[in-house]
Formats: sequence, C-alpha cells, structure tokens
Amino acid sequence: MLEDREIEVPHTVASFVAELRRLADALESGDDYGIDIDGEAITIPADAQFMVVHEREDGEVELEFQISWSQDDTDEADEDEADA
Repeated sequence: MLEDREIEVPHTVASFVAELRRLADALESGDDYGIDIDGEAITIPADAQFMVVHEREDGEVELEFQISWSQDDTDEADEDEADA
C-alpha cells in the first residue's frame, strides 16, 4: 500500500489548459488518463468518479475539480496489463 500524501503542483494557464484538454480527450474516448505528479506516474481509470466542489471560507474561495477512484482499481489494471 502506498503512503498517504498531498501535493499541490502550480501550473501556468497554458500548462493547466493542456492538462485539462488531455483529460477531456481521455474521458471522451473512454481511455485511462496518465499524469506524472512529483515523479510518481498516476493512472486515473476511465471509470473514476468526478465532482466539482465549491468552498468559501474566511474570504477565500476555491473551486476544485475532483477525481476519485479506489487504489484497488488501478492495482487491478496494472495486474491485467502485466498478464497481457
């Protein structure tokens, strides 16, 4: 099991837009989406759950596009690829 972590990676507008486009293309085609975060390759399965979260507290406002999935989902996909 992987250790817990929370990393925030700042992006320029251009790089953020590029990642959103890659994600949108993967979602539309039903493919998994891969991204490297701080040296770790992360695969988001096509059947992940998607949420938009709006938070407002103490004069600060956040809008988050959240993607969640079970770690077991990606472990099984990795095993299936190894078996192929």
